[in-house]
Amino acid sequence: MVASTNLKNCFIKKYNLFIYANLAIRDGITVKSIILNICYNMNDVFLLLGSNMGERYSFLQQAIAGIKQEVGDIVKTSSVYETQAWGKTNEADYLNQVLLVQTMLQPLMLLNSVLRIELDLGRKREVKWGARTIDIDILFYNDTIVNKPGLLIPHPEVQNRRFTLEPLAEIAPDFIHPVLHKSMLQLKNDLQDCLIVKKL
Repeated sequence: MVASTNLKNCFIKKYNLFIYANLAIRDGITVKSIILNICYNMNDVFLLLGSNMGERYSFLQQAIAGIKQEVGDIVKTSSVYETQAWGKTNEADYLNQVLLVQTMLQPLMLLNSVLRIELDLGRKREVKWGARTIDIDILFYNDTIVNKPGLLIPHPEVQNRRFTLEPLAEIAPDFIHPVLHKSMLQLKNDLQDCLIVKKL
């Protein structure tokens, strides 16, 4: 009974209650099988948000709202961290935050969605490591390894960046990197990055 209730709640959360109430058995597909397909085909995705222009905190919040609308449910959010600029060190400090999101989107669709959110929030890609209103990086997609033009998962710099590993280790210390086979806490403890990262 508990499992059935959880499945029903999951379905209702994703779809309008009216649609759920009026689903009928057709073509041999039962309501239960539809619910199972929706609720058990969710993917756990870790996203890193960053902003170092204008109202930084507001841009993080707007990005979170866009992710809820375009990508899926946010399961966990890290604290916000203020960090020195990485790569181009003369830029303004960043605010960074990591989200754990559950989504039905496949990796390339997910990439297109986060790029659209960035664009909507005024992101311009003019200078490598340049200032940006918002940056949304896909860090992990389940334990899947993706190597496609324009999309590498896991993010290739996860293990090298303190501003990524501090919030990651906060919300998922035991998550195992699918390539390096180390937990986020282990990777954080092994870091050589001396960048100043301050939890707000």
